Amino acid sequence: MPITAVTQDAEALTLTVVADFTVPVRRLWDAYLDPRQIERFWGPPTYPATFTRHDGYPGGVSNYRMTGPEGEISAGYWKWVAVNEGTSFEVRDGFASEDGEPNTAMPDMRMVFEFAETALGSRLTTTTFFNTIEELEQLRAMGMEEGMRQAMAQIDAVVEDLTAFAVGSGTELQLIGDTQARTSRIVRGTVEQVWRAHHDADMLRRWQLGPDGWSMPVCEVATAVGERHRTEWVSDNGEQRFGFTGTVLEIEPPRRSVTTEAMFTPEDPDAAQSPVTRNELTLIPVAGGTLVSLLITYPDTATREMILSTGMADGMETSYARLDDELAGH
Repeated sequence: MPITAVTQDAEALTLTVVADFTVPVRRLWDAYLDPRQIERFWGPPTYPATFTRHDGYPGGVSNYRMTGPEGEISAGYWKWVAVNEGTSFEVRDGFASEDGEPNTAMPDMRMVFEFAETALGSRLTTTTFFNTIEELEQLRAMGMEEGMRQAMAQIDAVVEDLTAFAVGSGTELQLIGDTQARTSRIVRGTVEQVWRAHHDADMLRRWQLGPDGWSMPVCEVATAVGERHRTEWVSDNGEQRFGFTGTVLEIEPPRRSVTTEAMFTPEDPDAAQSPVTRNELTLIPVAGGTLVSLLITYPDTATREMILSTGMADGMETSYARLDDELAGH
């Protein structure tokens, strides 16, 4: 068990949990900032978590849900207050409805996570600040402390896995619920470099090409809410051509953007030839580069399966490999 101390201070209205690990601080930090990793331990074993958003920067949001053995859902959210890279972060943690909206009938808490180096590895100190003594006792009675013990007991297995979440592990595809899919890939570059690579037309033309044998003659980038983006690809023999277009819904450079996307034919750029998806791009600094996380929401399961069956993830990996090479030259 990694937990070495649990302390309740009724006067300060705090619950402090101290846990020690035999891995470097950076490895432990990345486990909390990477949505693929934190969802492997944030919920107790019988209530595994799924993070559908995990921003990791001040002003950002995380949305997660824990699913019980009978399919029951317990949802929550974080509002990111402060982040000191590799050292500490602070969030407001609260309960939510299944659609992610805060449940104001339940208490919310301030949580501070502090990461420190030790002789054997690293130490995580998590301090939860409650609003009243009644809320502290209410949440302890609901099993908060035991839930934290069970959840943190799973961290060792995650942080000791040095290959699944490392640079060079390729593009990972994860199905979420019935209508979502998330691709994840660590790119060897800073957040700022990777953001520019996604929003600079000249760079996009060099790396976002999918399989060999294609070029991108049209690349119209959108950088503000309400603007439309438009991209076209053509095969080297000129026999095939297709494109995607959509609108920017949210954008927070250099960390997050949300766009719609649908395929069109060059003969009729305004007529969508495929269902519209919602694409949420999040960039997270991790050891060795930037984690590029793309959450795609499809209108239904059949559409998701149809699009994924085209080899989308393989094409993305080929493109990301080019991006690695592109950024290595800068």
